[in-house]
Amino acid sequence: MSQTLSASTLLAVPLAPLAGALLAGIFGTKFGGNLIGRRLSHSFTILGVLVAFIISAMTLYSVVADGARFNETIYTWMVVGGLKMEIGFLVDGLSAMMMCVVTFVSLMVHIYTIGYMDDDEGYDRFFSYIALFTFSMLMLAMSNNMLQLFFGWEAVGLVSYLLIGFWYTRPTAIFASLKAFMVNRVGDFGFILGIGLVAAYAGTLDYAEIFAKAPALAQLSFPGTGWMLITVICICLFIGAMGKSAQFPLHVWLPDSMEGPTPISALIHAATMVTAGIFMVARMSPLFELSDAALSFVMVIGAITALFMGILGIIQNDIKRVIAYSTLSQLGYMTVALGASAYSVGVFHLMTHAFFKALLFLGAGSVILAVHHNQDIRWMGGLRKYMPITCITFLVGSLALIATPFFSGFYSKDSIIEVVHASHLAGAGFASFALLAGVFITAFYSFRLYFLVFHGKERFDQNPDAHHDAHHDNHHGHQTPHESPWVITVPLILLAIPSVVIGFMTIEPMLYGPFFKDSIFVDLARHPAMKELAQEFHGPLQMGLHAFMSAPFWLALAGVVLSYYMYLVNPALPAAIQRKFQPLYTLLDNKYYLDWFNENVLTRGVRIIGTGLWKGGDLGLIDGLVVNGSWKVVRRVSGVVRWMQSGYLYHYALAMIVGVFVLMTYFVWLK
Repeated sequence: MSQTLSASTLLAVPLAPLAGALLAGIFGTKFGGNLIGRRLSHSFTILGVLVAFIISAMTLYSVVADGARFNETIYTWMVVGGLKMEIGFLVDGLSAMMMCVVTFVSLMVHIYTIGYMDDDEGYDRFFSYIALFTFSMLMLAMSNNMLQLFFGWEAVGLVSYLLIGFWYTRPTAIFASLKAFMVNRVGDFGFILGIGLVAAYAGTLDYAEIFAKAPALAQLSFPGTGWMLITVICICLFIGAMGKSAQFPLHVWLPDSMEGPTPISALIHAATMVTAGIFMVARMSPLFELSDAALSFVMVIGAITALFMGILGIIQNDIKRVIAYSTLSQLGYMTVALGASAYSVGVFHLMTHAFFKALLFLGAGSVILAVHHNQDIRWMGGLRKYMPITCITFLVGSLALIATPFFSGFYSKDSIIEVVHASHLAGAGFASFALLAGVFITAFYSFRLYFLVFHGKERFDQNPDAHHDAHHDNHHGHQTPHESPWVITVPLILLAIPSVVIGFMTIEPMLYGPFFKDSIFVDLARHPAMKELAQEFHGPLQMGLHAFMSAPFWLALAGVVLSYYMYLVNPALPAAIQRKFQPLYTLLDNKYYLDWFNENVLTRGVRIIGTGLWKGGDLGLIDGLVVNGSWKVVRRVSGVVRWMQSGYLYHYALAMIVGVFVLMTYFVWLK
C-alpha cells in the first residue's frame, strides 16, 4: 500500500463540499436565521469544492506518476452475521479520474451560478444543494463497497429531486422532479436486487472480495431456473444504471429535468448523476466479463438509446432540451462501449463528454440570460455579434460533440464506433449501424441549434410568447442581448480548453496504457475487441489525420452541411418536410408516445392492481376475514359459552345428564 495517499486527506475530498453545503444550507437560509449573507454562502461552497478539486488533482498525479493506490475501510457501521457494512475508499485510476472530473465541472458550475442565479430568492439554498450533490457523487465514486455505492447512488437521486424541483412554485417543475424520482426508483429496485444477490451468494459487499469470488459465482445457476446467476446479477445491476444513466425505456425523466435551473442541468447531465451508471458498470467489469448475455443486453439497450433519442433531438425547439437529448444519445454511446467489453473506452467518453456537455449547457444558460429567459431557439438568431465569447465557446462544444477530428469528443466517440465494429458479441451489428446513423443525426441537430441561435436573422424581438419572469429575470433594463458577465464567461473558457485538448492528451494512457490496469478487467481471450483496436492505433496524431478518410467524418460533415442548407440557405424547407411527413413528426413530437404509455397504461394498470389489492386483500381478506372475522367467531363462541354458564341449577343438571349419556354411549360404542 502506497503511503502517498492518506485516509485523512482523502476524507477531506467529500467532506469539504459537505461542510460548505451545511454552512450555506443552515446559516444562509431562513432555517438558520440568515446569519450569513449571499457572499459567504457562495464563498463557503466554492471553497469546499475548490479544496476537493485540488486534493483530487494531487491524488490523480500520485496515482499516475507514483502508482499510488488506496483501499481501506474508514468506518465500520455494523456487522450482521458475517456481513460487514462499512464506509471505505478505493482510489485507483478509475476513481481518481472521476474525482477530478466531478470536482472540476462542479467548480465551474459553482462559479457560473454566481452570475446565473444572482437575482433568485433561493440563491443560498441552491448553492447548498449543488455542494451536497457534489458530496454525494464523490462518495459514490470513491466507494470500495456496495453499501457506500448505494448510499451515494440514492443521495444523488434525492438531491436531484430537490434541484429539478428547485422552483417549486412551478407545477411543471414539481411534476418533473416527481417523475425523475419515481422513474429512478424503478431502476433502483433492480439495483438493490442485484446488490442483494451479491450479498446473499458472495457473503460480502466489499469490491475486492466480490471480484475474488466472481469465478465461483459464474458456476452457479439462479434457483429454479436455468439462468446463470452472474447474468441475473449483472442485468439487475444494469437496470439500476438504466434508471440513473437514462437508458431506454427509463430515459423519460431526463428531458423533463430541464425544468430545473440551467447550472443544475449542466451538473446532472455532464459529470455527475447520469454518469453514475456508466461508472458503476465499469467498476463491476469483473462481473460483467463473465456473462456474454448481460453484455449483449447492455449493448443493445445502449444502441437503441443512442439512435432513437438522438432522432428526437432534431425536432426540439427548447435550447436546453436539444442538448438534453444529445446527452441521452451520448450516454447510449457510452453504454454500447461497456457492452462491447470496452469499459475504458466508455469511461474515456464519459470524461471527454463531461467537459463539452457542461460547456454546452452553460453556454445555453448564457444565451437564455441574454434573451430574457426565452428558451425557444426559433426566436433567437444573430446572437454571435452580441455574444462573441459565448458563440465561440458554444461552437467549440458543438465541434467536440460531433466528433470533429482532433477535438476531445472525436477520440472517444470514434474509438467507440471502431471497437463496436470489432466486437463479436450478439447485437454488435445493430449497435454499429445505430452509432454510425447517430453520427449524422448528432451533427445535424447540433448545428441546427448553433445556426438558429447564433446565425441568420435576429428574431429575439419577435417572439409572440415572450415573457419576463420577474422571479428570475435580472435583465429588465436591457432589450438588446449582450455578453454575460465574467463569472459566466470564465467557466465557459475554462471548459472549452479541455473540450479541445483532453482527448489528444489522454487517449494513449487511458485506452492503451496502464492507467486502468488494476481498476478495469477485460478477458481479452473471450472479448478481443480492445486488442484489435490497440493493433490499429498509431498515436493520436495519426488517428486524427486518418479520420478525414473515414465514414464517421463524412457523415458528420453531411449533417452539418444539411443543417446549414435547411436553416440558413432555405429556411422554408423544414416546414415543408414537416407537412409532408406529419404523422412521423407527430410520433416524434410525442416522444414515441412513451410518456402516454407510462401515464395511461402502466399507471392505470398499477392503479387497478392497487385497487384490487386494497379492496380484495386489505378490505376483504385482512379487514373482512382476519380482523372482523376473528372477532365475530369469538363473539359467537362466547355467546354459546355464555348460554352454558347461566347460573341456573337445572341447566347444569341437564348438562351433567347429557354428558353422562354421551360418555356411556361412547364406551358402549367402543365395545
